[in-house]
This record gives sequence, C-alpha cells and structure tokens, in this order.
Amino acid sequence: MTEQHLMNPERQPTLEGVERAAKKIAAILPNTPLLPLEVEGRVVWCKAECLQPIGAFKIRGGWHRLTDLTDDQRPRGVVAFSSGNHAQGVAWAARRLGVPAIIVMPDDAPRAKLDNTRELGAEVVTYDRMGGSREQLAAELAGKTGAVVVPSFDDPWIVEGQGSCGLEIREQMLALTGSEPDQIVACCGGGGLATGSALANPDARIVVVEPQGWDDMKRSLEGGSIVPVGDNPPATECDALQTMRVAPITFDILKARNALGLSVSAEEVHHAMRIAFEKLHLVVEPGGAVALAAVLAGKVPLTDGTAITLSGGNVDPALFANVISAS
Repeated sequence: MTEQHLMNPERQPTLEGVERAAKKIAAILPNTPLLPLEVEGRVVWCKAECLQPIGAFKIRGGWHRLTDLTDDQRPRGVVAFSSGNHAQGVAWAARRLGVPAIIVMPDDAPRAKLDNTRELGAEVVTYDRMGGSREQLAAELAGKTGAVVVPSFDDPWIVEGQGSCGLEIREQMLALTGSEPDQIVACCGGGGLATGSALANPDARIVVVEPQGWDDMKRSLEGGSIVPVGDNPPATECDALQTMRVAPITFDILKARNALGLSVSAEEVHHAMRIAFEKLHLVVEPGGAVALAAVLAGKVPLTDGTAITLSGGNVDPALFANVISAS
C-alpha cells in the first residue's frame, strides 16, 4: 500500500491498517487485560478497555489518526466531536504530540468527561445534542483554522485504531486458550470498535449491542440499509452510544460480515455493571457494559471462544454507586 493511499481520507479501513495501528499503539501502551468470566457454565473472555489511560478504547483510534498527521497538518491541529470518550482519546493524543485540539461535545455530556477533556488540554465547544449538528459545527470550526476533522467512527484511521483492540483479543486468546475467538460481542455506537474487530478477526462472528431506543445499527443490519435513530429517542445512561446515524464505512463492513445486532435495557445494563464490579473488580460505565449485558441476559448464544468488550469506565461516581448498591 502506497503512502499516498494511506493518507487518503476516502480510503477503506483494512486489516493491514489495523496491524499498522496495533504496532504504533503497542509502542506506547501495554495490552489491556483479557479476563475470564464464567457465564452459564462457560468461560467468556472480557477485554478490559475501561483500564486504558483515558478509561476507554477510544485512545486507540485517536493515537492512530493523529500520528498520521502530516507536518503541514500538525500546526493547524484537529477538530473532533464526541460525547466524551473519543474526546478524551483525541485530547490525550493531541497533548502527547503537541497538536492543538478542539472538541465539540454535547452540553449534556457527563461532567466528568467534559472536565477530563479540558484537563487534557483541549478546547471544548458544546452544542445541543438533540437540536444541533456536531458534524456541521466541527466542519465550520475546521474551516476557520484549517484543522483536520477527526470523526468518532466515520474514518478509516479510527476504525483501524479501534481494531487494534480486536487484534489484541485474538493474540491473547491464542496465548491463553490455543484458539482464536470465534465470536466477538462488542458495544456499539457508530460501530468503529465492532468494525475494527471484524477486520482483525476475519473468521469470527460479530455481535453488536446497543441500548434500547438507540439501536440504529441493529435495525440497519436487519433492514439491509442505514436507518437513523427515531424521533424523540428515549433518555439513556449510555451516553457513549448515542449515535444518531451510523455511516457506510462501518455499516457496509458489518453488513458484509452478517453481523448480528442486539439491544439491551437499562436494567440489563445495570446488572452487567454489578457483575463486572463483583466478579472482575472493574468499574464499567453503562455504555461500556452493554455487550456484557446482552451475554448475561441470554441474548447471545455462547461459544467456547466468545470475547466481550468492556469498552469504557468513565461513569459518574454517584450513578455508579447507585447502580452497585441496588439489589
């Protein structure tokens, strides 16, 4: 693959790109643990991305994208949009690389995510999630400064970077069990993590899980074409997964892989958060627990090689305390 093609934002993500991203990420970050959990008499393997330095897997895509900025692009910086985890991933990479960063975030994002993004040195611009367009605002800001827009999932670098998580899962399961994963259950907003994991594990079944009412990837896969979130979607604690519409770059790959889409309730998510805390001693945010929630609810037929992403742990302390203390 030529360097010119690698720098083309219109290109498609590839396994080669995932492998390149994984090498870059391995040079600066240790692998996150892959932890066993017994469910219905079977062992499933839980990838603890909540233990990343920014508390979520999004650090992967942010690092892969920003390390590929050209010498001309770096001084002009980047503009990203996110409810919080991608924001922190891009801000973390930008600070380490000395790149200016503006992050467009919804004004109802969790306070901890807003504060953490600012503490990482990024400029935060807020908008109304239900009435404004984060893509339009980001494009306007980039137009004024010449910055590079870094979407949260609609980008080949981001998909490849997130795919490094799936590559780690494959390598860790080979080392621990002698076999590759035959099924990966992934938390899904825009689908970057699921799509990258699909590229990294070409023989595995891919299951994507979303919160009820925000299950546009599920409905899109079932209908064969992209379907946006419906009007007046319900409130959800899974702020990390509130994507109004998925993109062809993720949908097309997941559709070609015959990915299964599932949705889970708030009660199922809370149960998963409690199990992750009680059995794995992990703090997992609601959006990071949906994949485990689907497994625990019996919605996923388990195999001997099932891996689950625990994709983030950036949860409001009061919310987490309430969930954990509930019977």
